[in-house]
Amino acid sequence: MQCALLLPALALAAPPGDPLIGREKADTERCLECHGAPTEGQGFSTGTDGKFARLGGQQYEYIVKQVKDFRSGKRKHEFMQMMARGISDADLADIAAYFASLPPEPAAQATAAANAHGGAAQQLYAHGDPARKLPACASCHGEGGKGLAGVAPVIGGQGKAYLEQQLRDWRNGSRKNSAGDVMNQFTKPLSDTEIEALARYVSDM
Repeated sequence: MQCALLLPALALAAPPGDPLIGREKADTERCLECHGAPTEGQGFSTGTDGKFARLGGQQYEYIVKQVKDFRSGKRKHEFMQMMARGISDADLADIAAYFASLPPEPAAQATAAANAHGGAAQQLYAHGDPARKLPACASCHGEGGKGLAGVAPVIGGQGKAYLEQQLRDWRNGSRKNSAGDVMNQFTKPLSDTEIEALARYVSDM
C-alpha cells in the first residue's frame, strides 16, 4: 500500500482558520462537552471515558474532512451528523484550527506502557502481517501514531474504547470514509482479540 496515493483525500481542505476564535466557537458549538478542553497543569483532558475522539493536536485537514463527512452522511453517527449540519465552513475552519493548535495527548508514560502491551499488537503496528497481506499501521500512521499530514491522522494516545470502536466499525463496514476504503481492507481480517490488543497498544503510545 502506498500512502502517497491517499494524499489528495486529505490535502484539499481550505487554509486553517483562527484558533483563538475557534476556542470560543468550540465552546459555543458544544464540541467541548464531548471532546474536552485543555486543563491547566493537566494537558489535554477529554473528561470522558474514552468513547469520544481526543482532538488535541489532531491534524487540521483530518478534522475538517471528518466533520464534512458527518455533514454529508458519508460517515455515520446520529449526534455528530446533527451537530455537523449546524456548523458553517468558516466556523469549522476556526474550530479545526483550535484543536489542531493544542498539544497532543501527554506521552510521559507512552514508551513503557506501549512496550508492556507489545507482542502481537506491536508487531502488527510496526511490521504488519505479510502472510495476510496486511501493511504495517506505521506505514501510514507513523512511529508512535503521530500520523502523516495529509495522509493519515494522529492515533497515538487516543482513548482505547474509541479506537476499538472505530476498528470494529471499519471491519463491519458501518464506517467507510477512508481513501480507497483502505481501513476497511486492513481491518477485515482482524479478530476481536487483535482489535482489542491493537487499540490498547495504540492508546498507550
